[in-house]
Amino acid sequence: MPELEIIGAPQSNYVWVSRIACHEKGVPYKLVAVMPHTAEVDAIHPLGKIPALRHGDLTLAESRAICFYIDHAFDGAPLVPKDVAAAAKTEQWISIVNTHFDVLVARPYVGAYFFPGTSDGAPHRAVIEGVLPKLETQFAMLDRAVAKTGHLVGNTFTLADMNILPMLFYLHHLPESSAMLRRNAALEAYYERHLARPSVREAVPPPFPGRSSWTIEG
Repeated sequence: MPELEIIGAPQSNYVWVSRIACHEKGVPYKLVAVMPHTAEVDAIHPLGKIPALRHGDLTLAESRAICFYIDHAFDGAPLVPKDVAAAAKTEQWISIVNTHFDVLVARPYVGAYFFPGTSDGAPHRAVIEGVLPKLETQFAMLDRAVAKTGHLVGNTFTLADMNILPMLFYLHHLPESSAMLRRNAALEAYYERHLARPSVREAVPPPFPGRSSWTIEG
């Protein structure tokens, strides 16, 4: 069988999710570390986004499609539960994480530190301050969600958990959000527990080029 390739920069949270999925299923893969809009990516994703997947003659774009393929094409414990209700709950949380927590809250905040677009390269304080109340609200929501079982869905590590962990990793290394994480004890315990999971640890990306660490002090 041809080698599976995950294509994209390892610092991308969705590249990380796709790699966690491979590790969870025990699927060997090659990471092709390239940026969005490069030739390798543009040949697969119509918008030049990452991640992309190549497996023999098959190419796929978008992490949800990639993880669906990894989950169904290979043996191993399912990334999405077989039970219909649990599967629906998993999809619910994947949607909440990706369309609300990531895009609307966490991504602008993380970007304001790592890609601020300011004249001197300093963090974009206006963006940061504008997002903090929303971030506080969503941290509290996630804290409640994981408080009972330590998972987003049932008692099983699912694709929903895989989608939130990379964003929590980035937020753990930034000043205001790391303080928020400490104030939400169930979410902090959830993050620390699952960050130690082999599939997650094996895919932890290096810092962005030009940085020696993920951590930015307040």
